[in-house]
Amino acid sequence: MSRRVAILTEIISPYRIPVFNALAEMPELDLHVIFLAETDPTLWQWNVTKSEIRFSYEVLPHWRRRVRGYNVLLNRGVAAALDRVKPEVVVCGGYSYFAMWQAQRWARKRAVPVLLWSESNLQDRRRGKAPVEALKKTFLRRCGSFVVPGKSAAAYLKAFGIPDPVIFTAPNAVDNTFFASASVTAQEQASVLRRTLMLPERYFLYVGRMIPEKGVGLLLEAYGKLEDEVREAIGLVLVGDGPSRASYEAAAAKLSPGKVLFPGFQQREALARYYALAEALVFPTFSDPWGLVVNEAMACGLPVIASDVAGATSDLVRDGWNGRVVPAGDLDALVSAMRQLARDTALRQIMAEHSAEHIANYSARRWAEGFARAVIGERLGW
Repeated sequence: MSRRVAILTEIISPYRIPVFNALAEMPELDLHVIFLAETDPTLWQWNVTKSEIRFSYEVLPHWRRRVRGYNVLLNRGVAAALDRVKPEVVVCGGYSYFAMWQAQRWARKRAVPVLLWSESNLQDRRRGKAPVEALKKTFLRRCGSFVVPGKSAAAYLKAFGIPDPVIFTAPNAVDNTFFASASVTAQEQASVLRRTLMLPERYFLYVGRMIPEKGVGLLLEAYGKLEDEVREAIGLVLVGDGPSRASYEAAAAKLSPGKVLFPGFQQREALARYYALAEALVFPTFSDPWGLVVNEAMACGLPVIASDVAGATSDLVRDGWNGRVVPAGDLDALVSAMRQLARDTALRQIMAEHSAEHIANYSARRWAEGFARAVIGERLGW
């Protein structure tokens, strides 16, 4: 008999739909997903293609505001939704929202196991102050089991004293088939797309929000420190939007020689084109629990230059094998890595092949298998 499981998570992210679809196909589980909101328009411009959803779900009534830099999201109907679903296991996608605490309380009153789906990592520079850390510890102690995307997130939980037997890994994944196929199609139309999108013949690629925490300013500085002949040969394309975009465009305008483009936010269908025609993805973030753009780039066969604080780095990027790992904030290391990949065509090709090979192990199906093991695991307590 399948085990009824309710997952509470923030929004209907297009990146999560494939993995939830895969989880819904697992015969061991009867899945229902409770979203706290459909999207967050202050952060994301994603098109949510509901026709792709093949799992049971609902969106709770909610109220959202930005208060002094904090994302405040309040929900009605958490307990009522769980009463309808009658889950045998409750999975909380984090502990930052009041709804997660409500769900945990609902489960504890009914002796229903609670599993925490956590992506926080020790390298993330956003670690909170003492009161926040105390609240985290309280929430963690009330969970019976944990599911993480990779090594960094597991290490974070172990630092709180959580033992190995109750930590399960469900490796973060995107729709590899979609990105690989779209990349091949884009490469077949390369000359047309370069003209249409006004792309340089060669370029480094950044994909993400235009905010200081993502290291975009450092990336522009690193590009400016490359030798003139390198910048004449290879441009920089920064895909995304955010409050700091105008200041980054102003900084980029001062760089010469070289070409820096800001195509803005791109939906998934268009994004694969930018990956397909790039030399490498550069992900210089100062703060990121994972970074699914690394998965996407590797699915498109790209080498990756990533900072060591990104959660994805320890699992996906091997320094010198399929990319370069640089210390977060280290300008000289970033310049050196970009210079090496810009100049060494053979190395880039080998790294690209390794990326495509390695990311095949990070599929939606494998994520679902790991998640299912966590939900039906014998140890739902510690």
